[in-house]
Amino acid sequence: MLDLTFETPKPKVIAGAKHDWELVIGMEVHAQVSSNAKLFSGASTKFGAEPNANVSFVDAAMPGMLPVINEYCVEQAVRTGLGLKADINLWSAFDRKNYFYPDLPQGYQISQLYHPIVGEGEIIVDMGPGVARKVRIERIHLEQDAGKSVHDMDPNMSFVDLNRTGVALMEIVSRPDIRGPEEAAAYVTKLRQILRYLGTCDGNMQNGNLRADVNVSICRPGQYEKYQETQDFSHLGTRCEIKNMNSMRFIQMAIEYEARRQIAIVEAGGTVDQETRLYDADKNETRSMRSKEEAHDYRYFPDPDLLPLEIEQGWVDDIAASLPELPDEKKARFVNDFGLSEYDASVLTAEAENATFFEEVANGRNGKLAANWVINELFGRLKKDDKGITDSPISPAQLGGIIDLISSDAISGKIAKDLFEIVYTEGGDPAQIVEERGMKQVTDTGAIEAALDEIIAANPEQVEKAKVNPKLAGWFVGQVMKATGGKANPKAVNQLVAQKLNG
Repeated sequence: MLDLTFETPKPKVIAGAKHDWELVIGMEVHAQVSSNAKLFSGASTKFGAEPNANVSFVDAAMPGMLPVINEYCVEQAVRTGLGLKADINLWSAFDRKNYFYPDLPQGYQISQLYHPIVGEGEIIVDMGPGVARKVRIERIHLEQDAGKSVHDMDPNMSFVDLNRTGVALMEIVSRPDIRGPEEAAAYVTKLRQILRYLGTCDGNMQNGNLRADVNVSICRPGQYEKYQETQDFSHLGTRCEIKNMNSMRFIQMAIEYEARRQIAIVEAGGTVDQETRLYDADKNETRSMRSKEEAHDYRYFPDPDLLPLEIEQGWVDDIAASLPELPDEKKARFVNDFGLSEYDASVLTAEAENATFFEEVANGRNGKLAANWVINELFGRLKKDDKGITDSPISPAQLGGIIDLISSDAISGKIAKDLFEIVYTEGGDPAQIVEERGMKQVTDTGAIEAALDEIIAANPEQVEKAKVNPKLAGWFVGQVMKATGGKANPKAVNQLVAQKLNG
């Protein structure tokens, strides 16, 4: 494991006109379960379908239609809980959350208020090399998503698309342990990474598959510590919820704005209303959406159409045994097994596909050299071409072949970059390309020495200058490389230049 230092969260301190203030942030992340079917029906969850194409009679709340639980969605929720080191509740139950929206045909949402499927867990949030913070997870519950109202297609009418209605969501609720905008973004980033490793949510924020509700409040310095001691929320300020955030940058900007808005209200002698707000990215401000409802406003009661959900410990154990290696463990292994820096290991494990690609390249080779080529050359070129690792024109075997040629001194680092470009754009076997195009490094010291002797003989004044100032020896190295078309072994060239000029 990595040697991590766990810090007590250092709060973001904002200076008001009268006092300093600290931030307290809790997150409710809605993650769409990766499943081909919805939570209580067999309708497709495919994104981008024609409006109202993925709607069953259950989703449309036709009379007499009853929900039937999708076992795979339950399995995905359990897998997520295990990945977050959380308690799995073998007994859970669904409730009806009653509210009316045009895109919620039933007039209620099936959720889990009183008995969630997953209990307390934790996420280790990376805050810099060797430094991490622990954010506690309060619960994860399953619920169904609502549809989508469309208001910009007609000046007189609104349209409703029910494709998302009934899609399975995991609501992942944190404790108010987050103390600043940057930490909030880092938390969502880490959670998204874990979900993608587990395969329980694709984390596509642009498509709305991962959305964060951010609860923000302010307090005077020292009040948060009193809350931690007593778990009494009265020590914290009134919280406001910023709904449906789908961008790490916007999460940070919205928190910053909302905190300053609340500070201005309190310092002017007012009180912050508990409410749900929306963030306007164009204006960089939050605006009121509705007053914040409490649980009793929704008239929760057990769903009479669904029996309590009872699962067996053996089934949970089987899921636990099938979990993949998660980011923190993989990162630690890359540091220990391949001798990588923590930073390089973090870059390579940011996405599971990147980590797999690197391991295939590094297998049986110098890990640091492999990491350098994957991170600097491959990732750099893919970013330039706006491609992901799954679209890479060069395979792990091909990149590994280039590294083999470097390690065997068959080619120099400079030639390797030229070879990389050829393989990236044209394909082919690196070793065969080197042979066919005459790119092999010149290691014959006799040939290198002959080229050097000619250069020395033609430049006596430069020789004298180099003897006085050894730093000028690099000029001769460059001339030899030029004379050999960049194919001379740099190490051999440097040794011969030093011998000739000092002899």
